[in-house]
Parts: sequence; structure tokens; C-alpha cells
Amino acid sequence: MDIRFVQRGCEIDDRLRDYMEKKISKLEKFFRRIMNCQIVITHHKGSFNVETTANANGVILRAEEDAPEPRKAFDQSLKNLERRIKKYNSYLKDRAQLGAAEEFTFSVEEPEQDAEASPAIDKVKKIEVHPMEAGEAVMQMELIGHSFYVFQSAATGEINVVYKRGENSYGLIEPVR
Repeated sequence: MDIRFVQRGCEIDDRLRDYMEKKISKLEKFFRRIMNCQIVITHHKGSFNVETTANANGVILRAEEDAPEPRKAFDQSLKNLERRIKKYNSYLKDRAQLGAAEEFTFSVEEPEQDAEASPAIDKVKKIEVHPMEAGEAVMQMELIGHSFYVFQSAATGEINVVYKRGENSYGLIEPVR
């Protein structure tokens, strides 16, 4: 597994880096198809933010935590990532038991900033959309920790959006032409 570190506003020592590499490599016992991981450590106003992102065969799993110490923030973030991997594994097992053996992948590519881009747009992401049911889209949204998710409806072929409304409530946006 390829592990990449990004440090913003701080430097981590080799001992902490080795600790993080050792712990993150243990994720493979939960899900063997993890291709690479990225750990972003940011220090801002006396607090450390650690964001761990794992690419598991095209499925992006992400967790983020804040703490006064980088090691504690990493441990909490890793715990959340492990929980998401276990949730995804149980989802795959349930899906396989229902007879839907077709596997899907998801990838996010960040293009280089264009010089003529509008200053109001801070970040542009291009995503591959795959046909899936709304329930699968909600699962993907939960795995990456976002409040919405864009996908192609398997039933209609249209681009739809699922979004989080409350604690355990979700919404679906379907386009009308």
C-alpha cells in the first residue's frame, strides 16, 4: 500500500511518521484492496487536524478529526476510517447475499486550476458517475463523509443527488426536463 503524507503548517518527526505508517498499514486486515492512503496533517490555531483518505479499489473512504496533539487526532481519524471500512464490508456482504454481484468503482480527479476560472469557484472536482440505486449512493456519501453525493440513477439514467437532511434522514433530487 502506498502511503502519502501532506503537512500543512507543521512538521512531523520520523517517530510519528513511522507510527502512522504502521497503524495505517493494518487497515489491510479489514479490506485487502486498499491501493493507497493519504494522511493530511494541518496545524491551525493550536489544534491539529488529521484527514485520512483511503482508495479501496476506486472507492474513496475518508475520515477527519481535530485534537490538540497530532497523534491523538490521527488515532481518532483512523478509528473512524476503520468503522467506515467495516460498514462498507458489511454493505458488500449484504449486497452479495441479495444477488447483486456487480461491483462498482468511484474515483475523484482534481484538475489543475485554469487561469481563466471564475474567482468565486474555489475548487473544481470531476467525478465519474456510475449507475446505482439511491441506497448505494447514500452508502457512498457516508463513506466519504460528505453531506451530498452525485450519481447516475440505475433506473432512469439521469444524474441525481442524495443529501443528508438530519441525523438519519436523507433527500433525493431528481431532475425534471
